[in-house]
Order: sequence, then C-alpha cells, then structure tokens
Amino acid sequence: MFLGKLLEDPRETRVSARVTVTRAGAGAGTLPVPGILWVPRPALCFPLPAQPRCPSRGPAGARRQLVYVFTTWRSGSSFFGELFNQNPEVFFLYEPVWHVWQKLYPGDAVSLQGAARDMLSSLYRCDLSVFQLYSTAGAGKNLTTLGIFGAATNKVICSSPLCPAYRKEVVGMVDDRVCKKCPPQRLSRFQEECHKYRTLVIKGVRVFDLAVLAPLMRDPTLDLKVIHLVRDPRAVASSRIKSRHGLIRESLQVLGGKKEGGGGGSDYHALGAMEVICSSMAKTLQTALHPPDWLQGNYMAVRYEDLVVEPIKTLRQVYGFVNLAVSPEMEKFALNMTSGPGYSSKPFVVSARNATQALSAWRTALSYQQIKQVEEYCHQPMALLGYERVGSPEEVKDLSRTLLRKPTALGGG
Repeated sequence: MFLGKLLEDPRETRVSARVTVTRAGAGAGTLPVPGILWVPRPALCFPLPAQPRCPSRGPAGARRQLVYVFTTWRSGSSFFGELFNQNPEVFFLYEPVWHVWQKLYPGDAVSLQGAARDMLSSLYRCDLSVFQLYSTAGAGKNLTTLGIFGAATNKVICSSPLCPAYRKEVVGMVDDRVCKKCPPQRLSRFQEECHKYRTLVIKGVRVFDLAVLAPLMRDPTLDLKVIHLVRDPRAVASSRIKSRHGLIRESLQVLGGKKEGGGGGSDYHALGAMEVICSSMAKTLQTALHPPDWLQGNYMAVRYEDLVVEPIKTLRQVYGFVNLAVSPEMEKFALNMTSGPGYSSKPFVVSARNATQALSAWRTALSYQQIKQVEEYCHQPMALLGYERVGSPEEVKDLSRTLLRKPTALGGG
C-alpha cells in the first residue's frame, strides 16, 4: 500500500535523498505497491565521441530494454523469473553466471565479481559465445543450447523455432523432461533468437555488490535496469537449510575464507552464508537510499512477500518499470502460481503454491535458536525492509500475528 520513492522524481522539482510515501492509486507504471522501492526517470541516450552509439537496439531498430534481477538464493527468484520467462516479448536467461562459478571453482564470491560483470556485459549485447568461454564440457567440445544452465526450463530454448515442443507466445510452464529432448542448437542459433527480442532479462544470485554493475549501467550503449528481489532472511535461511546439500558448493564460495558462523552442526554452511548475504543486502539498500547518478531511475526493490500476496498488482508495477505490457494471460499465470494447494517441499522446483503457507513456513521449520542467529546476522536489512524480529518462541508460533510491516527506513510509518 505504499511506495518508498527515492527522489529524483520527474514529477517533482526538488531533489532529495530522503524517502517519501505515496498512497496506492490507479495507473500502471506510476502506482505504488507494497514493498517496492522505485526511482522513476525517463531513459535518455547521450552518445559519446569515443562510443557514438545509442543503447542497443532490438527488432526493427527498437530500443532494447535490459533488466538484471538482483537477488540471492532461496528468495523466490525462480518464480519471479518465470514472470519474464513466460512473457512472449522477453528473452530470459536463468543464472548464466553459474557457468563462471563452476569453471573457476573454488574461486570465492568476491574474486569472481569481475568475471561475472564481463559475462553480463557480453550477454546484454546478445554475444552468447561467452558461454563457450566458461564451458566445462572439455577442450574441443562446442557448447550447445542444452548445455546452458537452466536450459530445460528456458521458454526460448524449448520453443519454436529452436524446438517444436512449445510456442513462446503461449503462456504456461514447460516440462523439463520434454525440453531435455529438444534438439541441441548451436550458440550462434540461440544468439540469432536473442537479437529478435526488445527486452532481455537476466536473473542472478551471484552478484553481491550492486556497484559491480555500475560500469554497465553507465554504458551509453546499454539501457540497464535493476530489480532487487528481497525476502525475509529467516525464510531464506529456512529454505537454504532444506536445500543445503544442493547449495553446499555455492555456500563454500560465499563464505570464502570465513571460518566461523552458523552455530556449527549440519546447518553450518547454510546459516553461516547468511551473514555474507545479509551484509550484501544491507549495503545494496543503503546504496539505493542514497543513489548515485548511475542508479537513479534504474532501480526497483520488490519484497517477495508482497509479490505472493498481491501478485497482479506487483506484476503490473514490475512490468511498468521495465516498459512491458501486462496481458490477461500473464495476470492469470501470476495469480495461479500463488494460489496452489500447498507449499512445495521440493527445492529448485517452480510450482503453484499457497501464498499464506509460503510466507509462514519458516516459523515452524526453524528452531528459536536458528531464528535468533539469523536475526543477529540480518537485523539491519530486516529493519529497512519491515521484517519484525521476534521476542519469544511463543511469538514465533503465533501465526495469527504478522511479522511484516511498512519499512520505516523506506518511508513507512
């Protein structure tokens, strides 16, 4: 019901780093929505003498909108990514920097940030040959579309003309078992498809510092916007513990040289990584609250909790931010995905789920000790984002009491 709005606002003459609150109204693209922090500004092109090209163009010379979904593991980003993967107008890539982390393992998260940015720079220009550079297939073996991480659920890879199994213009989840039977295509063929789209979206969990993207956001040949997807850190921690065996390698890279954290035990890495993740989250939010010039007009924050409770309203706001039209089919898809019969117990699987259960699952899954450990690591971003801390085990188990509020530091009351 509010929009924490970082000013520079084109509708106001004054400029301030403070945040104001706007009540919900009507009209896609300018409406406030719960949990969204939005810096609206029209996109401009200022060619430089040394680089006299305006931002990259899509089909028929149209300006190409580039989007990076900035988030962390277990934040609901696979579902959020589907809001773009399913859109017929969007070329979507799921976690391409995974290839960098695999190829350069055991490099830690910090040391791999430069390589991650370089890969993104190539991908946003539809230079998909960069996948071959980080291929682990072996010398002399050419990577194909089916070798790209997330290929089995990628709507472009699984649809005509690359594969006869599905059609990109039809909204609906694909069956990974079907997609794995698609004919492998050369990267050059996939690259040809990339150039056909006006909107290119990349979802990633392996960039930890928003400033890493600054050179791309300053680049006059690119038109890049960042959507920062956040979730209650306690829910993130709970999900990480549930999927800890699938995340152990990444957790080690996140922790790097850290020797302590997480309280020991089998959940050591899952909880220990939360300190690094929450530190990154806090730093990003502070940057957004006092935005440098390259971020102004190009950043939006979305709370996962608001997405699952009000999916259509949030979808309209997100699409308005990146200049996409909202179709009835996409609204129906978003609503159906948050109206499932229960909460999936399977990590890394996108499925329809009950929104209420999705929000409260961590309160019954984590011990009180684990909750307090996460709150110790994450108190700063929790305060900024409106996630209330708990004072007793009884308070945790009282599911009638919400632990969500308006983010005070973002302008809430």
